[in-house]
Amino acid sequence: MLDGKRILLIVPGGIAAYKSLELARLLGRAGVRVLAILTEAGAKFVTPLSLAAITGEKVYSDLFSLTDESEMGHIRLAREADLIVVTPATADILAKMAHGIANDLATTALLASDKPVMAAPAMNVRMWEHPATRANMETLAARGVRIVGPGAGELACGEMGEGRLAEVEDILAAITDFFASGQPLTGRHAIVTSGPTHEPLDPVRFIGNRSSGKQGHAIATALAGLGARTTLISGPVAEPDPPGVETVHTETAIEMRDAVRAALPADIAVMAAAVADWRAKEPAPTKIKKGEGEAPKLELVENPDILAEISRSGNARPGLVIGFAAETENVVANGAAKREAKGCDWIVANDVSAAGGVFGSDKNTVHLIRAGATEDWPAMTKTEVATRLADAIAAHFAAAS
Repeated sequence: MLDGKRILLIVPGGIAAYKSLELARLLGRAGVRVLAILTEAGAKFVTPLSLAAITGEKVYSDLFSLTDESEMGHIRLAREADLIVVTPATADILAKMAHGIANDLATTALLASDKPVMAAPAMNVRMWEHPATRANMETLAARGVRIVGPGAGELACGEMGEGRLAEVEDILAAITDFFASGQPLTGRHAIVTSGPTHEPLDPVRFIGNRSSGKQGHAIATALAGLGARTTLISGPVAEPDPPGVETVHTETAIEMRDAVRAALPADIAVMAAAVADWRAKEPAPTKIKKGEGEAPKLELVENPDILAEISRSGNARPGLVIGFAAETENVVANGAAKREAKGCDWIVANDVSAAGGVFGSDKNTVHLIRAGATEDWPAMTKTEVATRLADAIAAHFAAAS
């Protein structure tokens, strides 16, 4: 949903300016093109080189730079963005925004723009509570400026109270929510499971599988991109948490099952995790030592079947339940049989044999199996699979409404 968006990031001078670097990094990772204006005061806290290195773009600061104006004038800079984000929004720049003052590149761009503006205030608690700031905030809110935060707690000056910059993740979530409005899955909740589970045999060893979580994480990102409030329940993977998605980390099948239950109710459930079928009945409390040529005897018990449970959860059942069938032979036939056995609505079946080369790779070839119909999708990246599946889910709900 953020992929391909353009954001103009304005970084004024405040002790929290360094957090703008992390925001720019997360936005870039989500596919956003970030252009930045760094004020003279902002440059006291972060450098143009740091911002340029993270955004991969030239950083602008001088209103009267003939070079900058010839490359991209401040009018274009302000109007070609999909959203302008001011962080940290100091008392000074908020006052200038409220009163239409344009005495540097940042404030001139803000005054010249016809695009939506989001501001994340950060300042001393007394400045935040001052009647002038309160009046300025009311003025900006009346003009449609979206405000994120501030938070409360210990401030950089040592005082306690409101005035802390909102957490970077909260600012990112607000940006995601802004772009999600009007999306086809806005107002719906999606649960996605991803990755493997690790079932301990002792404090060192476990039963697991080769699932990387790339496909499940991509699906969570794609659903959030269509406006769904998305809860990703992930087993142990190396994949980073997707931006704009609530991620719950689990290790075992029981932990994952409990996290899915806790996330209900939901409209959509995509069970993409490769859950271990078995676990040790009683994991050894200490490391199992090698015997005298005799292998240890392990007593295994069956793990909960999360897909079957959620498919038969009565009134708590999501409106659309999608399972994954990782097969090594007879992929479509086995996938169709799994759909019937588990009671889910759709199955995404794929070949995970060595010849398939799916685990750990960025490619996948899947078959979408529904009641009475199977779609054989061509080989594509896991991101493309996720996008196509999310579009199919959106179309399903559009047809049902």
